[in-house]
Amino acid sequence: MDIKNSLYVEKYRPNKLDEFIGNSDVMVRFANYIKNKDAPHLLLYGRAGTGKTTLAKLLVSEIGADKLYINASDENDIETVRTKIKRFAMSASINNNLKFIILDEADYLTPNAQAALRSLMESVSHITRFILTANYQSRIIEALVSRCTSFEIRPLSKPMVAARIDHILKTEGIKYDVKDFVPIINSYFPDLRKIINEIQRCVIGNKLVVDSETIKHSDYRLQVLEVLKDKKEKKKFEVIRKLVLNNQVKDFSDMYSLIYENLDDITDDPGQAILIIAEQQFRDSLVVDKEITFCACIVRLLEVI
Repeated sequence: MDIKNSLYVEKYRPNKLDEFIGNSDVMVRFANYIKNKDAPHLLLYGRAGTGKTTLAKLLVSEIGADKLYINASDENDIETVRTKIKRFAMSASINNNLKFIILDEADYLTPNAQAALRSLMESVSHITRFILTANYQSRIIEALVSRCTSFEIRPLSKPMVAARIDHILKTEGIKYDVKDFVPIINSYFPDLRKIINEIQRCVIGNKLVVDSETIKHSDYRLQVLEVLKDKKEKKKFEVIRKLVLNNQVKDFSDMYSLIYENLDDITDDPGQAILIIAEQQFRDSLVVDKEITFCACIVRLLEVI
C-alpha cells in the first residue's frame, strides 16, 4: 500500500490492546479477558469517535475468536436478529471456542429487535458472546443492559489528542506548527476520528495548511456559536434552527458542551444559562427527538442573552 495515499484514521488505528490510548481502568479488565480467552457479554458506550468499535475488534482479535460484525445502524430490524445473528450465534465454532458477535451502534436497533436479542443472548451464552457498542446507553433496553458488563469509553483529553496528532504528523513527515492544528482539535473534540480525518484533509504536499474560516463554516457547531455571540443578529433562533435542519444533526452532546464552554462570550448571566443547559441536557437523555429539546434550549437561552 502507498503510505502517502492511505487513510490516517486506518493507518494509525491500534492493532493491539496495548496500543490503545486512554481508559486505563477498562484496559486492565480487557487484558484479563484476553489472558483468559473469555469475556462476558459487553456493552461499550460513550461519545462518537472515542474508540468503542476499535476496542471491541481488538478484544476479539487478541482472544483469537471467530466473529460476526454487524453495523446496527444499517441492519437494525428483528429479521436481522432472527436470521443472520441467530444463525451465527447458534452454530458451533471450528475449534469449539467462544464466538463473538459485535453489534456496532446497537442503540439503533429497533425495540422489537432488542427484545428478540434478549432471549437469544441467554440461550447461546455457552458458545457465543455479544459485544454491543452505543453512543447512548439509555437507548438500550434495560433487559439487555442487565445482561452485559458495561463500560463507558471516555474521550481522550485535549492534550492527549494533541500528542496523538503530533505523533501522526511527525511520522508522516508533515511540516506544521502546533498552533495550526489547535483549531481543528477545538472544533471536532472529542471525536478523534473526525479530528484525524480533518487533519489529513488539511495536508497539502508535505505541509499542514489549516484555514480556520473554512473549518468554521464546515462545522455547524461553530456557526451556531457565532450566531449566539452576534449582538447584531436579530433572527438568531431562525438561523440556528435552519443550521440544525440543514446539517441533519442527531447528536447534540458536543453542542451543549461547546455553548457551556463559551458562555462568557455569549451572555452576562452565565449562571442562569448554565441552569438552562443542565436541564435541557438532562431532558436530551430521555427523549427520542433530541432536535426539539435542543431548539427549546436555544429558545430559553435567548431569553437570558
